[in-house]
Amino acid sequence: MSAGGSGAAAEAVPQNKIIAFGVAGGLIGIYAAYFLVDMVGQYMSFIGALGAICGMIWGAAAVRRVASYGLGTGVPSIGMLALGMGVIATTFGLAVGGIAGPIIALISAAIIGLLIGSLANKVLNMGIPIMEISMTEIATAGTITIIGLTIAMTGTFDFPIVLKQVISTGYIAVIFIAGGLAILHPFNANLGPDEKQDRTLIVALEKGALAMVVAGIVATINEGASGSLTILIGLALWYIGFSGYYERVKRDAYVVLGTGQLPTKEELE
Repeated sequence: MSAGGSGAAAEAVPQNKIIAFGVAGGLIGIYAAYFLVDMVGQYMSFIGALGAICGMIWGAAAVRRVASYGLGTGVPSIGMLALGMGVIATTFGLAVGGIAGPIIALISAAIIGLLIGSLANKVLNMGIPIMEISMTEIATAGTITIIGLTIAMTGTFDFPIVLKQVISTGYIAVIFIAGGLAILHPFNANLGPDEKQDRTLIVALEKGALAMVVAGIVATINEGASGSLTILIGLALWYIGFSGYYERVKRDAYVVLGTGQLPTKEELE
């Protein structure tokens, strides 16, 4: 099924700028949170979630580009694939990399994404011109998402702590679902002939903010009240994202009508 389109999506913001935003913002958020938690306190872990949101917006933009060639029902699958590749790369990078773990994880993710993109085009014959580069982007964005949310939950990316507090506890599944939705859902929510880049990407912000709230809840379980700041900032960003999406829906819709209260059974009879 092809519901997304049949060619390159129009871009008000060029993809190379979104890539720079995702990589730079993600790594700055990850490392800033890591060092500031040690220097200032556990509550600074919220910065990791901000880095994760940069990755989610980048991932959503990459999904938008590749899905516009006609993935259709494959959009949810590619979002889950992003986090699947990200989990593998994150686990490897953090396990072997030490302080350079996030960077090693990103490089690993790029290699995995490139290989899967090549298989999709050369073996499965999907015939999407940007499949290789898009899968590379999606895998890397998924990795930033996972590491950023992990830091928001624990305050660190040291692998023994991540293994104990995130992987062994099952919270990695929460990251997988919340991060995956933030990457796959924006295009799914807006696909069609009137899809616009800014409307799609602000959904990524809104969903990323919800993921931040979830990370804050986990942080309160792991680290106590310090996670409350993550929750509050996440709720503020969610309001900004949801309000922005609603405004863009009204801008792009042919007409917006209030239906009123649904009639009761007696009224229908």
